[in-house]
Amino acid sequence: MKLIQEGAFISEIIFHADLVSHAQERLKKSADAFDHIGIWSDIQSILISSSNISKILWPKRKYAQRGQELRKLLTIDSKCVLKNRKFRNKFEHYDDFINDFFEDKNSYSYTDFAMNPSLRSFGMESCHRGYNSYNNTLVIHGEILDLNSIIDAAKEIKLKCKSLFI
Repeated sequence: MKLIQEGAFISEIIFHADLVSHAQERLKKSADAFDHIGIWSDIQSILISSSNISKILWPKRKYAQRGQELRKLLTIDSKCVLKNRKFRNKFEHYDDFINDFFEDKNSYSYTDFAMNPSLRSFGMESCHRGYNSYNNTLVIHGEILDLNSIIDAAKEIKLKCKSLFI
């Protein structure tokens, strides 16, 4: 990979890590203010921006070599939490999820955009999307994503990127 191309990807990673960081700061304020739209906007920003970092580091097969080179340069572990884009994909393709859910004849409960769902009387599996402000976790149909781990990984990768410019 050319040095200028490498620099462009490193700059892009830093940019998206900054977006994650800013969204995290806004998320805290949105949760404190009970700003429902702000909360979900901030969560979506965290998921999309961290996923964009993931796509740079773990790209489609056509660009696999680029991803390998960047991960080696930045010494990024193959077990990095950003590698998995499952939750982002669920948000991105939520329309498919709704279709699949209602095709199941046993679908009887649809609770969405729940705040602190683990404190509610309904089951976690009936919570389609929920945010727990007490521990900064996201719930999608019973599955939990620790947003702190995503935010921390983005920060760590950003620091590795910036160390290349020193």
